Amino acid sequence: MGSIAIIYEARPNVTSDAAALCIKSGNACILRGGKESIHSNLAIGEVIAEAVVSAGLPRQAVQIVNTTDRELVPLLLSQEENIDLVIPRGGESLIRAVVEQSRIPVIKHYTGNCHVYVDAACPLELAETVAINAKCQRPGVCNAAETLLFHEKTAETLLPAVCRKLIQAGVEVRGCERTCDIVSAAKPAAEQDWYTEYLDLIVAVKVVRNVHDAIEHINRYGSHHTDAILSHDTQAVDAFVAGVDSGSVMVNCSTRFSDGGEYGLGAEVGISTDKLHARGPMGAADLTTYKWVVQGCGHIRT
Repeated sequence: MGSIAIIYEARPNVTSDAAALCIKSGNACILRGGKESIHSNLAIGEVIAEAVVSAGLPRQAVQIVNTTDRELVPLLLSQEENIDLVIPRGGESLIRAVVEQSRIPVIKHYTGNCHVYVDAACPLELAETVAINAKCQRPGVCNAAETLLFHEKTAETLLPAVCRKLIQAGVEVRGCERTCDIVSAAKPAAEQDWYTEYLDLIVAVKVVRNVHDAIEHINRYGSHHTDAILSHDTQAVDAFVAGVDSGSVMVNCSTRFSDGGEYGLGAEVGISTDKLHARGPMGAADLTTYKWVVQGCGHIRT
């Protein structure tokens, strides 16, 4: 790619991960972290700079922005002659601000409004185990489930059982009208709940007629990040996999597996919800592009 600017917020591990991935893929990088971890970022940056020089690379191959002044970000985003790609990592407000201000191509890592659809052909144990893990194992990350969809044939059986387990785990359930009729502890869901990435112990629950309704709901309200189907019906699974427009589609497993490390990429620079040029977890290979090399012996085109 060339030179990559990565603008991120609180996590200092992004400094080391992003630097390593950019070096491995032959890119220079400019790393601008948030105020919450500026001292850690600068310390990690010094260690990386020493390692870069000892490996015979230019010290400037990895540059850490040493100020948290927000006025610097628009200046970075206007350097299209010097920066080839921008990758923002953080909350939706940060990403939208970068997209609006940038004169450089941006790979977006938008919200993780992830879904788990419990199909009619789903055993109780599978529904309980995967739904609880997807929502509760680490609720503050982008691949945690935010909405559960239940086939109407499971509304009187699997839905109350799963919701009971969620409530026992401290999760607030916000449900559609039918969900609230079945689960007395559920609060009525508003339209905005279907769009919301809670990043908290809150889940939206809805009863749908079939897999096609589930697909329609996910494509309308989801963020194209990660969505799962729980079913032993191969036709339903095939329809879901083909119909859901997301970077990762899970079959009978937790949305929490949508991760560069879990996919064998090692570290990741983020999880792209774009379609161009990379989608899903992005490793070193996704920070490269194509070059066509054509060899001839005096060939000419006629």
